[in-house]
Amino acid sequence: MSVYEIFFLTMGFTVVAMYWVRIRSVKLENFGIVDAAWSAGFLLQAILFFYFGEGWFWRKLLFLLMVGSWSFRLAYYLGRRIYSHHPKEDTRYEQLRKEYGADYKKRFLYFFEMQAVSISILTLPFIFVFKNPVNEIGIFEYIGLFAFVISLLGESLADLQMNTFKSNPVNKGKVCNVGLWRYSRHPNYFFESCIWFSFFIFMLGTPNLIWSIYSPLIILVLLLKVTGVPPSEAQSLKTRGEAYKEYQRKTSVFVPWFTKE
Repeated sequence: MSVYEIFFLTMGFTVVAMYWVRIRSVKLENFGIVDAAWSAGFLLQAILFFYFGEGWFWRKLLFLLMVGSWSFRLAYYLGRRIYSHHPKEDTRYEQLRKEYGADYKKRFLYFFEMQAVSISILTLPFIFVFKNPVNEIGIFEYIGLFAFVISLLGESLADLQMNTFKSNPVNKGKVCNVGLWRYSRHPNYFFESCIWFSFFIFMLGTPNLIWSIYSPLIILVLLLKVTGVPPSEAQSLKTRGEAYKEYQRKTSVFVPWFTKE
């Protein structure tokens, strides 16, 4: 199959899957599940790429394991968090309900399907990796794999430290500034970005994929300017006030760095 055929076929699968998720979200009255569904969508596409791509089996398997392990871990983590808060909906989607008004169900359909399309746009370069016929793993792929393992461990550790902090009743209402969170206000987002750059490094092992840099750059912009840091900071300031302002003064916003006294 050609790249274009795989691209549109897998997009179709993802659009249908997201439509089903939207139906479930209406029944549950919780549109926040789209976050977990978006994360899981990458695993779905990677499996389809593996099946339809005609590249070298072991490269396909390695990249599937990379993308799949990241996608599954993030979807599982977000799914558990959404389930633990249900029926309370994430504040972002509560706000969207208000903005969408009486037509919110139809507008959320467009929102969900745009998430499906965004997955396909971000994973377009992946198709070329799954079609790469070279029967050996190159230096860029080894470096990308190493960077991925470190990044995935870093993101998992950040999430674990935050969950451990929140699970202690003594810390209710306090700012988490332990472990990685002592050196970055958003170490989970930092390592999420690193994961996408590790994908890019791995993709450099496939000829002429330097243009795939757009994928990690889109993720970086989203994390820093749109769906990541800004709403998280706003919510923390709203709930923790002066304590969070002091945390902002002392702690790097993104890249882990030494704290200010």
